[in-house]
Amino acid sequence: MAVTLRLRRVGKKKHPFYRIVAADHQMPTDGRFLENVGTYDPLKHPAKVDLKADRVKVWLDKGATPSDTVRSILRRQGFFKKV
Repeated sequence: MAVTLRLRRVGKKKHPFYRIVAADHQMPTDGRFLENVGTYDPLKHPAKVDLKADRVKVWLDKGATPSDTVRSILRRQGFFKKV
């Protein structure tokens, strides 16, 4: 099973709010997920990110691949070095 760290939208219409989840890559975007590892609120200025850093690190160590958006969020939080 290939695991992906990706965003899952839970906000109301015109008010996006996202959960960062670890999910099987074959599941639908708003479908079942394995674990909730954080939240992302793009409406705040600057965007507010709350992460369970230890759980994110565990999933990355297990081989989970982050989506492009989650990778940029994690980079801003210091998980990846810019090359």
